[in-house]
Amino acid sequence: MTEATALTPDELHELDELLDDLRQRAEEIPQWEFCDGFLTALVCTRRRIPAADYLPMLLGDGAALDVAEGSPLPLLPAFHDAAQQTRFMELWQRRWNEVEHQLDQPVETLEDERTFHPEAMDMRGAILSLPPEERAEVDGREIPSFGQVWALGFMFVVENWPEEWAAPRDKEVAQWLDDALESIVALAEDDTGEPEVCMYSDDGPPSTSLARVETFGEAIWAIYDLRQIWKTLGPRVEPVVAGDQPGRNDPCPCGSGKKFKKCHGR
Repeated sequence: MTEATALTPDELHELDELLDDLRQRAEEIPQWEFCDGFLTALVCTRRRIPAADYLPMLLGDGAALDVAEGSPLPLLPAFHDAAQQTRFMELWQRRWNEVEHQLDQPVETLEDERTFHPEAMDMRGAILSLPPEERAEVDGREIPSFGQVWALGFMFVVENWPEEWAAPRDKEVAQWLDDALESIVALAEDDTGEPEVCMYSDDGPPSTSLARVETFGEAIWAIYDLRQIWKTLGPRVEPVVAGDQPGRNDPCPCGSGKKFKKCHGR
């Protein structure tokens, strides 16, 4: 993957504006930070969830679309027209490819330029950096912690496709999975620590605790673990339930005239 294929700041701004427009027709449309967490979870899910299943869950009423595999998606009510939906899916797929590529790189430190970077927002830092008169407009509102909305988007996928996140039989791998998900859940909780750093800007007022920064780093490593777990195990294999079998001395159902034990029962 080349740097040119990653979403540019202008394209990320375009996504924000696109989602704002969708919100005029559907109030429950989430912010891009939530969408990015949702997308990352889909990349890490054991089975590839089709867009006909996940897109209505993210931007619609939750009901999967009845679309044959390979067929184009119908227009969701939240989109103004087919061109707007097509553009959203183009940007979405670009981000999907970027996340997949980053998670498949053999990084050993979060300082590696190839490291996966969640689209996490320090909303508290952004608000504290506003002029006093603008900051007063949001006084009293509950402001999410750094990375909290992103983690909620990730866990939304886990909660809505639980069968794809069920613990495997291997106890060691199951514990690995549980530990990784616990790291995401920790990021989905509120940051109640003493603000010491600003993740919005280097010289911004303190808005995030150092413990939160550590939690964020642990969540990133957890994403790598989850991706590796499901890549290693592969898609779930549904158990095959055999039908009624003839007795050993019954005629073989193939019509050979032999007893089952002497024919296909061998």
